[in-house]
Amino acid sequence: MPSMGGGALVEQLKAIYPDIKMLFTSGYTDDTIVYHGQLKPGVHFSQKPFSPTALARKVRDVLDS
Repeated sequence: MPSMGGGALVEQLKAIYPDIKMLFTSGYTDDTIVYHGQLKPGVHFSQKPFSPTALARKVRDVLDS
């Protein structure tokens, strides 16, 4: 995103919709993203590439959590 990072977007969305559920995706591993402070531990994350079926399962898991 050219004007802000994912973390800033999360903060803005959480301020408006406190109960919103989010799923982050990236080509980086979750360990790398957490280690570099891009994503807090416990946040829903899927590493690319993923199949449509795997994505659908993960979205369902996030919605059900």
